[in-house]
Amino acid sequence: MIRCQWAEMNEQETDYHDTEWGVPEHDDRKLFEFLILEGAQAGLSWDTILKRRENYRKAFDGFDYMKISSYDESKVEEILQDKRVIRNRRKVLSAVSNAKAFIEVRNEYGSFDSYLRTFLPDGKPIQNFWKSMSEIPASTVLSEKISKDMKKRGFSFVGPTIIYAFMQAVGMVNDHVVDCFRHEECMNMK
Repeated sequence: MIRCQWAEMNEQETDYHDTEWGVPEHDDRKLFEFLILEGAQAGLSWDTILKRRENYRKAFDGFDYMKISSYDESKVEEILQDKRVIRNRRKVLSAVSNAKAFIEVRNEYGSFDSYLRTFLPDGKPIQNFWKSMSEIPASTVLSEKISKDMKKRGFSFVGPTIIYAFMQAVGMVNDHVVDCFRHEECMNMK
């Protein structure tokens, strides 16, 4: 079975690739989880975050954005003492401010998913046809546009590269290489 080259490093990455990456996600809680995890990944490898994903779920109340939006300094300090997550104050604080901005977007659009879909042609995932991993960009004009809009709305750790990785993860773009068995499967998902 042929899959994207990055997904063959270890069993956890392979499973993530085969079951989640590139699958269109519409559940706001899962979208928030990916947003926080992609921000936490800044400057690190995705594998580093993937290995700590369950720890993040525990530390951040299952990515319940309502709870996270009300975190106070003592809760932030508690997370910063947790050796099972990346203990970066700016990233932890961004989870709190992003939860607040996330709720505002939901209030305006009905859901975060609805907000994201306004950036996609006809609200449908973008289908790419990359032949090799080297063709896949780190960011695009669209990820720059979304990043700019999100920053304007008060989000942080949402630069164009982070947003493009987020878009890939949640299936806003299909960046499985064409030889990957998941490419065609993801093409048929909405």
